[in-house]
Amino acid sequence: MQHDPNDVSPVRVDMTKLSRRQLLDYGLKAGAMSLVAGSAKAQHAAHDHARMSHTADMSPTMGMVPETPVPAMDQPLLEPEVRRSVNGLLSTTLRVGYAYRQIGGVRLYVRSYEGGSPGPTLRMKPGETLRIKMINDLPPNRDGMPADISHPHQFNNTNFHFHGAHTSPSGISDNVMRSMAPGRSYNIEITLPADHTRGTYWYHPHHHGSADIQISSGMVGAVVIEGDFADVPEIATARERLMVLTQVVYDAHGMVENFETLFPETATRFLAINGQRRPMIDMRPGEVQRWRILNAAYQDDMLLDLEKHDLHAIAYDGIQLGAMQPLKQVLIAPGQRADILVKAGGPGTYAFNAAPYDQGHPSPVGPLGRVVVSGAPIDMKLPRALPPAPLATIKDSEITNRRKVTLSATAPEADAAGHWQEFEFFVDGKKFDPGRIDQRVKLGAVEEWTIVNTHEHDDHVFHIHTNPFQVVSVNGKALAVPEWRDSVIVERKGGQVVFRSRFIDFTGVYMLHCHMMNHEEMGMMQTVEVYKP
Repeated sequence: MQHDPNDVSPVRVDMTKLSRRQLLDYGLKAGAMSLVAGSAKAQHAAHDHARMSHTADMSPTMGMVPETPVPAMDQPLLEPEVRRSVNGLLSTTLRVGYAYRQIGGVRLYVRSYEGGSPGPTLRMKPGETLRIKMINDLPPNRDGMPADISHPHQFNNTNFHFHGAHTSPSGISDNVMRSMAPGRSYNIEITLPADHTRGTYWYHPHHHGSADIQISSGMVGAVVIEGDFADVPEIATARERLMVLTQVVYDAHGMVENFETLFPETATRFLAINGQRRPMIDMRPGEVQRWRILNAAYQDDMLLDLEKHDLHAIAYDGIQLGAMQPLKQVLIAPGQRADILVKAGGPGTYAFNAAPYDQGHPSPVGPLGRVVVSGAPIDMKLPRALPPAPLATIKDSEITNRRKVTLSATAPEADAAGHWQEFEFFVDGKKFDPGRIDQRVKLGAVEEWTIVNTHEHDDHVFHIHTNPFQVVSVNGKALAVPEWRDSVIVERKGGQVVFRSRFIDFTGVYMLHCHMMNHEEMGMMQTVEVYKP
């Protein structure tokens, strides 16, 4: 990871203006800081693997992030705060800190963006710039660097990833090699190409060692790149809802402070939409709504089922489909997005559930919410046709290279009793090393990749940054219509996915990894370098 002392500024605190609680909190932080100060230089030297980032002359204030009010269980669905671009620029601040959260009758004390879960929704257009002042107001880390970088560590370091965006992975753009230390603040500036696909994207931490703990705490947020289906009246006039799905997990104290809290695989307590447990989604009979669904879970797939209703998919992973897909259920993996149209039936209450699904272990099941259909009927139609997909199909004649990537893992002999340290996760037989380049690709190349999962126990979720890919076959069976994605499930026991991708526009180093974040954290990640020949 990239560490740069010039990229940050120290905290400045006026002690005369602190409350008793803040004084106690500050005293604890200061004491922890003195314990870790001796290891700070070694930590920075150990992970200075790339060119230093730009500077940011900003200072956070220490303390908790104000709590964001959350409705009780079974209340109407609310959406996160929305922050929009103005005159081509979305300029905002994201503060990372601890906050109390009330969710589903449980009081939690967890890391957050701006005191909520999810964080603010960011809305912008292609060609615009996202400029963020990222304030890391978490306390100092209490641990040093482990000998194995793929052992979770230093949970209060963070960074920022614009998931799915086709943008630069370098400098202060979508650079997940940056390390944003506690008590400091940083500049992020990401510019989208003018021809960027329009749709549903998201942001989350991606600091190796702490990302799983932070995402499982609810440090996630949606990004909507506006303008998709603007020329389809049945979609443009439909009520739009954002649904950020998360797994709620916590220890006996209502916290997520140890990696062990995320184990075993059944650690999830319940599921939430927009930080609410079992919210109510209102519709009128005959109404069509557009649901932007994001699976921001830290680990598990979800099989979405709406009682007595079909789900009509119109986009996956922020990329429009060329034809609507009517589905009885929608399978959505961590990191994936699905935009669907729902046409309400007759008056009544309908269960919106996560149905049983086997991904090597049972995915979490149970209620996500309830759809309540009532009021005066409204006659809305589903679209008969969609515009052509925005990205052109990759033809055989375009392919310049082929390669194979293998996902694998080892597990303890007594699997049910295994501690997380007994598991290891690999890509091509190697654990992640930030100082090693695993895949080198020429700028402008068009490649076909085969992703193989030899792990006997788990399906994996392959994700690659910067460039989307077009899935052409799954487990040896060609897709009738190749599908554009940035994340895809690769089934266990020899499952295979073949995709094609154009490596265009941007050079630099970025990641491929499993988006089951505990697997990524324990080594299932590689670096990709796109270079100009």
